[in-house]
Amino acid sequence: MRIRKKRNVNEKLLNFDDIVINTEVDWRKDRSNKKLFVELGTGKGDFISQLAECNQDTYFIGLEMEATVVYAAARKVRDKNLSNVRLMVFDINNIETLFDESEVDRLYINFCDPWPKKRHAKRRLTYIKFLDKYKRILKPDGEIQFKTDNRGLFDFSLEQFELANAKVSEVTFDLHADNPIDNIETEYERKFSSLGFSICRCVVRF
Repeated sequence: MRIRKKRNVNEKLLNFDDIVINTEVDWRKDRSNKKLFVELGTGKGDFISQLAECNQDTYFIGLEMEATVVYAAARKVRDKNLSNVRLMVFDINNIETLFDESEVDRLYINFCDPWPKKRHAKRRLTYIKFLDKYKRILKPDGEIQFKTDNRGLFDFSLEQFELANAKVSEVTFDLHADNPIDNIETEYERKFSSLGFSICRCVVRF
């Protein structure tokens, strides 16, 4: 689901400076001793706002490159009056500069761009180059939760996880058929599942 770019979006984001932060902000002072969960590509904020609402004892950071999308997410976070969510306009290519080694408890990768052309494989968020970065910032008992509707991307990702010597569990090629009671759907998930696409999911640990 694409969203039209808003005029003066950067100025609009200033009204959400308690939620949308930049790399110069010391977000750790607000985290206290809470677990740290990070969503890579937070989109318009449906998933992270729902998850944070259900887990007030956890600190969430959502990363997204497009400012207009972050603006939409910030509005949802404010509507729910959530104090445990921070959003950033940020390039995930540089994720190892944002977090310290062994700092993150969990990463969420939900319905990322599959970059279907073979020559673009290195841009996929589950490419081994990214996995090496994730491994550095995740705690020893940390994990990645990965969901996609794209079977080709899922198969590719399973191969990359193996290359990275990762342990993969809870693998499903049809998440909704398994009817998990704790599954929180993203906007993309609702859209694609309503169109008959199966949702693939797994948990990854290093």
